Amino acid sequence: MRNLKKWKILQSKMVLNHPWCRVRQDKIELPNGKVIDDYFVSIKPEIALILPITSNQEIVFVRQYRHAVADFFIELPAGHFDPTQESAEIAAIRELQEETGYLAQQVKKVTVFYDKPSKDTNRIHLFLAENVIKIGEQNLDITEEIEVILIPVAEVLDKIYQGEISVSGTIAALFLGLPLVS
Repeated sequence: MRNLKKWKILQSKMVLNHPWCRVRQDKIELPNGKVIDDYFVSIKPEIALILPITSNQEIVFVRQYRHAVADFFIELPAGHFDPTQESAEIAAIRELQEETGYLAQQVKKVTVFYDKPSKDTNRIHLFLAENVIKIGEQNLDITEEIEVILIPVAEVLDKIYQGEISVSGTIAALFLGLPLVS
């Protein structure tokens, strides 16, 4: 393996600091000595993502509108959290219940991964929950309008290949989590 070197931050400043969007502008020096004045980094919160499976071997998905690309997507329940306020595990359980009305009585941490480390700072914490049960109604945020969809585990791969499930984090979670299902 080559002896790769990290980039050196010469200067850093927040250029957008809003509760919904934080962007940092770095002036960096590359290992070859070249300086880039405007490398932008999106400061994003940690994400808790859960793969919930019922006792009938159905995965609990959410379908919702995503404004940036103006379309609807089928995804696994997920949401951001502040690790100084709650653990990733608690956040995953909370997001599942809020978005779907389902309860995960036990969860297993699968892994932590990055979605876009070239420009985003956040990590995605993936959990698997088997035998989830419906205990109530959704408790949605003001920006959420979510349809709950149950899809049999046996049909998920086809839905990925047909483009019905197309969000990278959800696809990664399915391929990482489904082999661990008991």
